[in-house]
Amino acid sequence: MSLQANIPKLSLPDWISQSGLIIKLQGYLKDIGSALKKDQKTIRIMRFAVGVTLAIALAFTLQWPLAFLTPVLTAVILAMPLPKPTLQAGLLNMLYTFVAFLLGVVFTLFLLPFPLVYIPVLGLALFNIYYFINRGGSFWFGLMSLLAVLILPLLGLNYEGLAFGFALGFIWSGWLTVVMIWLAHFIFPDPDGSVLPASLKFQPGYSAAAAELALKSTVVALPIAIFFIVFNLAGQLLVMVFAAIFTLAPDLNKGSIAAKNSITSTLIGGVAALGFYWLIVAVPEFHFFILLMFFTTLMFAQQIFSGKPYASYFGSAFVALFILVNSSLDAGGNITSAFFIRVALISLAAIYVVATLNVLERFWPQPPGTKS
Repeated sequence: MSLQANIPKLSLPDWISQSGLIIKLQGYLKDIGSALKKDQKTIRIMRFAVGVTLAIALAFTLQWPLAFLTPVLTAVILAMPLPKPTLQAGLLNMLYTFVAFLLGVVFTLFLLPFPLVYIPVLGLALFNIYYFINRGGSFWFGLMSLLAVLILPLLGLNYEGLAFGFALGFIWSGWLTVVMIWLAHFIFPDPDGSVLPASLKFQPGYSAAAAELALKSTVVALPIAIFFIVFNLAGQLLVMVFAAIFTLAPDLNKGSIAAKNSITSTLIGGVAALGFYWLIVAVPEFHFFILLMFFTTLMFAQQIFSGKPYASYFGSAFVALFILVNSSLDAGGNITSAFFIRVALISLAAIYVVATLNVLERFWPQPPGTKS
């Protein structure tokens, strides 16, 4: 008698039942469900992973102009420990997006044709945007205004016939980001009694500290904007977006610590993007791309909300990863060279930002009696 004859024949449902797989799976799902009701850290991790993945799937499916902004902005906001936005706050952010769009249109149509007027007014606009944020103003309004005055003029300069489409794409990306953030909070709400950071209150009147920080950020950001406009680098638009978001990081005014954090973040994002890129080349399927992106966002979210000293690296690192992957997938046959070129450009942008801030910190006039 053969060995096979002694083995009882079980159907697949019988095997699953007798192996205890259903019981184990039920217990595992119960543990996850319990954690999602009580553990704020787990909720934030799942909210980030699911919210960003949904934004990426939507952007790659519909592919409207400037679609990449929706995943980038969703990742930036969901990486922050913010409460669920109310309906009023969501509608207000949509209004802020439209106002920021109008600001970008004014720069594109009325100021860009006159460089001697455009450059000083751009510097003044950047200063006021940073000053507004540093005084506790709406981060969303400041971020969208910053992107509008940097992106729309550059696109209008290079794609005059498509400028209107890009402008509408900017509004659509901002509005969809608001919806995706609200949806992510709806699916994974914070548990009752959650401890959330106190929201910053807008400081009316003049603030010397906010003005100093705004001036430093403007000195850093303005040369990048001028450089991209002068050399018509619309093809490297994502690099400027990365640099613009980078200047909003709260630790960029801490000198050498900022240099270490920023370069580390860029290297983490670049190495992860390299592995992600080769996996996509090996399996060029959309469903695999989305599944891989979900697991990638899940791993990054675990680090972002780990509470460990290096957690601050991973928010910017994921933005760098997505920008590298997204821009490389649009590169056609030169995807490999485009990938490494963008790794170098993003690294240079990060190094430029922190190096300039370090120089400013070193030579910035100090109040009397203060050691430099």
